[in-house]
Amino acid sequence: MSMAASQPLSDPRRAGRAIVVMGVSGCGKSSVGERLASALSCPYVEGDSLHPAKNVEKMSKGIPLSDEDRWPWLDEIGRRLGAGRQEGIVISCSALKKIYRDRLRAFSDGRLAFVFLEGSRAVLESRMKSRIGHFMSPSLLDSQLSTLEPPSAEPGVITVDIDGPLDGIIDTALSGLEKLEGNPDTK
Repeated sequence: MSMAASQPLSDPRRAGRAIVVMGVSGCGKSSVGERLASALSCPYVEGDSLHPAKNVEKMSKGIPLSDEDRWPWLDEIGRRLGAGRQEGIVISCSALKKIYRDRLRAFSDGRLAFVFLEGSRAVLESRMKSRIGHFMSPSLLDSQLSTLEPPSAEPGVITVDIDGPLDGIIDTALSGLEKLEGNPDTK
């Protein structure tokens, strides 16, 4: 039985934690975010749904977003993280650059965790090409990969390899969150 299925639905050790499921397009942020929120009995917010219409239009046309395009979106995600941290909240957001993650951290009281979904270009491209009806063009994968600043040395980050079954990815993320809770230096 997977940890996600065996964990109690409400774990007070995780209460009040805001979690951002991050990574490039195609890494599984939505699927992982939904399952994590369910396992932790807290709300899930699809970060892509918070993009302004002009951002969605640009990405649909294969045009990469600029930092100026992203700031209002990141601020809205940050507001949602801040508002939801009492009961806990999970939000998906690419958060590709350290400066974006730092902007999100400014909205938290230090209890913000990032679950970084990491995978090979081949796995990511395959997933993007198999999606139906998503606004993000697979042609933007290279742009996202070149923008990505991996958060490996940052506090409060759990890195999860996505080349495996969803249950295993969730188990690894939950285990990493449990370790963060037990180590006050990483909150």
